Amino acid sequence: MTEKHLILEDVDPASFYGAGNANLHLLKALLPKLRIVARGDVMKVMGQEEELEEFETLWKNLVDHLQKRGALAEKDIIDIFHGRSLSEEEDTSVILYSTSGKPVSPRSQNQSSLVKAYSQHDLIFAIGPAGTGKTFISIALAVRALKHREIKRIILSRPAVEAGEKLGFLPGDMKDKIDPYLQPLYDALEEMIPAIKLQEYMDRHVIQIAPLAFMRGRTLNDAVVILDEAQNTTTSQMKMFLTRMGMNTKMIITGDRTQVDLPPSQKSGLTEALRILKDVEGIATVEMTEKDIVRHKLVTRIVEAYGMDAQMRKEKVTIS
Repeated sequence: MTEKHLILEDVDPASFYGAGNANLHLLKALLPKLRIVARGDVMKVMGQEEELEEFETLWKNLVDHLQKRGALAEKDIIDIFHGRSLSEEEDTSVILYSTSGKPVSPRSQNQSSLVKAYSQHDLIFAIGPAGTGKTFISIALAVRALKHREIKRIILSRPAVEAGEKLGFLPGDMKDKIDPYLQPLYDALEEMIPAIKLQEYMDRHVIQIAPLAFMRGRTLNDAVVILDEAQNTTTSQMKMFLTRMGMNTKMIITGDRTQVDLPPSQKSGLTEALRILKDVEGIATVEMTEKDIVRHKLVTRIVEAYGMDAQMRKEKVTIS
């Protein structure tokens, strides 16, 4: 009898084994000649050499499916075991699959433009109103790159404008102070990476989430770096962030020029960067509009109403 040890490196063991170890029990039922023991991320399999080789092939296919789709159901195991195709044809527009197995893909023309820009440029500005999916799609692209081992880490940042980046007066430790400002980034990650695996990535600093002030002095190599809510950066902060770019790194800067929370006396670093860098080769800018909003239909109407009000105010000022 031969023994093999298989390690679940890039997937969440709990997702592989299933709720109540249902997937593991199914594998044992499908392969009664093998003895399968699972502890944590290690599976110990004992049996005849030929049967072990067949199991290893099945195991690799199951892991590939879980990595790609984000979920592994008992029906998937049975289909893969019997060599049945799980889908007619792979949808090339799918960036990745969420933790619930749903595809994450562009839902508008400009979201598709963002995906295309990412494949062709190392620095991308994604500009548009709330709800256009610019941050969500950006994080999906980063997670896909990490899963495909194109990069070694993901770094997500936002300016904590409400606290003036001076967080000392807030209660709790540093994590408690900054988490409220970074929660939207956590929300997106939790849809794309199983909770246990996400925590592991955070503990190992494979995924880092930090306020913009924490970027100073760093050189960011082998990473996808996303700066969210960039309209709330100052010109010096934006320059500092952009010059953190290292080798094999892509940067995505997202923001909404209509929602600047800086004092009136300060210029938005995002607006200034778009002006200064507009003719620099290798930089892409994707402009999203109200038509790209993928939240509740009322969000589109709200954004349009505020836009019309701003335009009317501007016209009144011009006339007077």
